[in-house]
Amino acid sequence: MTEHYEVTVVGGGPAGLTAALYTTRLGHKTAVINRGGGRAAMMLDTHNVIGVTEEVSGNEFLQTAVEQVKSYGADYYQDLVVDIDQTDDGYRLTAGDTEVTSEHVVLATGFSDERPDPPLPRTGRGLHWCLHCDAYMFVDEPVFVMGTDDSAAHVAMIMLNFTSDVDLLTRGEEPEWSEETAALLESHPIEVVHEEIVGMEKDDDGWLTAFVFEDGTIEEYRGGFPMYGSDYNTDLAESLGVERNDDGTIAVDDHGRTNVDGVYAVGDVTPGHNQIPTAMGEGARCGIGNHYDLRAFPRSAEEIEEQGPVTEADVPGISEELLRHAVAHEGHAGGARNDRVATGDD
Repeated sequence: MTEHYEVTVVGGGPAGLTAALYTTRLGHKTAVINRGGGRAAMMLDTHNVIGVTEEVSGNEFLQTAVEQVKSYGADYYQDLVVDIDQTDDGYRLTAGDTEVTSEHVVLATGFSDERPDPPLPRTGRGLHWCLHCDAYMFVDEPVFVMGTDDSAAHVAMIMLNFTSDVDLLTRGEEPEWSEETAALLESHPIEVVHEEIVGMEKDDDGWLTAFVFEDGTIEEYRGGFPMYGSDYNTDLAESLGVERNDDGTIAVDDHGRTNVDGVYAVGDVTPGHNQIPTAMGEGARCGIGNHYDLRAFPRSAEEIEEQGPVTEADVPGISEELLRHAVAHEGHAGGARNDRVATGDD
């Protein structure tokens, strides 16, 4: 039997899971379908998230989030959504052997960073993707930036806010940055290294210590940032006719709504800073937006004329299944009381 949901979130990163947390706690039957992986899952350490300490890995962070969402009554599927079709009353999502229908769909599909060719250090051990997350790690350390366009050059100049030792590595490719950017580079203490990388050195913990270049020189680096662009995962959005911005991101309003009724988008697949706290904020607003658009009450004047006044038999506007989860949950007054009684504290 095909399961029906009010909200189905495609993707299990911080934005998607936060959206699912909100919709579930606000009384809407919710599913998360997540292929796994993603940017947050690659993190060896979590940065810039208040209340989450540095030693928490991305996988630990996400697993805690999944368990939170499930504890409120959401369903979680580990699978890849390959197709979304519009139906008379919403959408049908197909993911492997899983098929669900849903009134709303939240696309939290993110993007994939373009990776430079090897040799490369391990992500989190010298290869880093988020300037605002990881620049702090390289204060007063030798740093590289890889790339040939304006973005790479500007990131190299930005890193001078944190360290005096910044190299811009073109890896044998011709620079593509503008004349204006070239003039800026000449006025900043950045060395542009054109030789290709042929090897690297690492310490006992696996951290990058140096790159070996084609001309035989060895340059010490503690880490750095590749700047080769991003591939936004928008195939499902395109199949639904969702509008995109010029940079490839999905166009949304301040609550994640797209131009297609019932389709929302959050996180790295939308414009904005690619940060966990930012993604969580977007997810929260999107969850609230879904609630605004789905909640049964108050009935409008038109609905009252069509359906009649709201009676006691109509309320509460939460399903029996989610009501049971809510009453039993430790975050509910009844759940907290039950816990105290069970432990003899009441």
